[in-house]
Amino acid sequence: MKVKIFDDEDEKDLEEDINQFIDSNDIEIVDIKYQVGVGIFSEEQIFCFSAMIVYEEK
Repeated sequence: MKVKIFDDEDEKDLEEDINQFIDSNDIEIVDIKYQVGVGIFSEEQIFCFSAMIVYEEK
């Protein structure tokens, strides 16, 4: 069993990265964990979209 971690500033970028990983590898997905983090720096909001894919290689 292996894991792959993704971390992006935009949810669309995260979606693209995950789909590209799934399409380019011969894997069986066991689980996907998703998380959003929000921070404030000065007057700017900073978002962090992350996911962990737990998978097995075929």
